Amino acid sequence: MENISVFVAFTAGLLSFLSPCVLPVIPSYVSYITGISFEDLSGAQDRARIRRITLKNSFFFIAGFSLIFVMLGASSSLLGKVLSDYQNIIRKAGGILIVLFGLYIAGILRLRFLSGEKKLHVQSKPAGLLGSFLVGVAFAAGWTPCIGPVLGSILLYAGTTTSVASGMGLLASYALGLGIPFLITSLAINSFLSYFKHINRYMKPISTVSGLFLIVVGILLFTGSFGVLSQYLSMLTGALGV
Repeated sequence: MENISVFVAFTAGLLSFLSPCVLPVIPSYVSYITGISFEDLSGAQDRARIRRITLKNSFFFIAGFSLIFVMLGASSSLLGKVLSDYQNIIRKAGGILIVLFGLYIAGILRLRFLSGEKKLHVQSKPAGLLGSFLVGVAFAAGWTPCIGPVLGSILLYAGTTTSVASGMGLLASYALGLGIPFLITSLAINSFLSYFKHINRYMKPISTVSGLFLIVVGILLFTGSFGVLSQYLSMLTGALGV
């Protein structure tokens, strides 16, 4: 079941990266944390130096939001541990909320409390790698509602675990799912800028798939079927000799 949970959290991170108000602003974030203009990022001159600067600053940006996510995972699991006597109620309530989040992201249901966009802006980035780290912290602390429903779903799931380490692991997996494509995109920003207009037309289907993913996760959590799914996949991988 633990492997399934990690896979779900990692996939949720990938879906957050592909959300309509994260993916389009990736070039702006890369330019902001590196202090390099779009022209220089996508230019052909001094590529090695620009790649080194981008790599270092991207790592610190990812470390910033990862720290916040892992701390949130720890606090959610700690709360779940405190409320362990009500674990079954929490699991079912969390499943219902995750299904509602999925319906919202898929565009099936309008939820007023998720419709007001709140972003924590950093007007001027502090200098250096520490500045990139702090921008990552600000990103994790204030970028809603785009990643809010997906992140909230993983936090609700983390709250159903009785181990703080498990909750931290779930959110670390989520951060990894969000961070890896960000790092790849930042290093291949030239190609990203060229292909983004083609990717942009698929934003609606991506949102729909993300919503359906959360609905399935919510149903599995509500019914307590994650264990059954884990057993099934273990049998399948065993039969395939994996």
